[in-house]
Amino acid sequence: MSKFFRFNRVLLKLSGEALKGERSHGYDAEALRSVVEQVRTVTDEGVEVAIVVGAGNLWRGVMGGPDGMDSVSADYMGMLATAMNAIALKEAFSAAGIPALVQSAIGMEPLAPRYDRDRTLKALESGQVVIFAGGTGSPFFTTDTAAVLRALETNCDAVLKATKVDGVYSADPFKDPAARRFEQLGFDEAIERRLKVMDTAAFSLCRDHDLPIVVFRFSDDGALRRVVEGDSGAGTVVS
Repeated sequence: MSKFFRFNRVLLKLSGEALKGERSHGYDAEALRSVVEQVRTVTDEGVEVAIVVGAGNLWRGVMGGPDGMDSVSADYMGMLATAMNAIALKEAFSAAGIPALVQSAIGMEPLAPRYDRDRTLKALESGQVVIFAGGTGSPFFTTDTAAVLRALETNCDAVLKATKVDGVYSADPFKDPAARRFEQLGFDEAIERRLKVMDTAAFSLCRDHDLPIVVFRFSDDGALRRVVEGDSGAGTVVS
């Protein structure tokens, strides 16, 4: 592994929205290709990549609230949606000649084998991209928390949170022109400020296990490679 890279193994947290492009929902072929090409820029250099993907392009738990849906059922529907996104990503990687494996936190055979840590580690070491579906497998936990959990289980060097903005801000930069961007941030400060880039459970897990988070804008050309290389201007490091 080249010393040029700061991180050797990373967990990339993608939102479901990253897969829909300009569409209002669902999938966009160009958006899927963009994800694949960004990941290729680092896997070609030997960086091992695992992915947790959300479901916002298909379903959000709050969508069932107005109709009186039980929150547990709504969360399970979200887990199913993450599996659909994981399979779509796997197909996009395969079409580009990049080996990929989907594993699910809940049993979904034959669509996706259940999560197995040993199999995951062997797949990463062999150069496969591993895509985790089903969140944590339990309701009331977000895919952000699932990302941190899987990153810790698979000995990742960092969680890379892909967003629409180039880091963490003191307020929503789309709504507040005075919002201040942080280059670095401590976990306790992120929790105290109630910054919504990740949920409190995810921040706390990272803090307790000294796992850094890098928040960056995924749509920027070469953004993922810059983050992996340790470019301090590519995003905000929470540690």
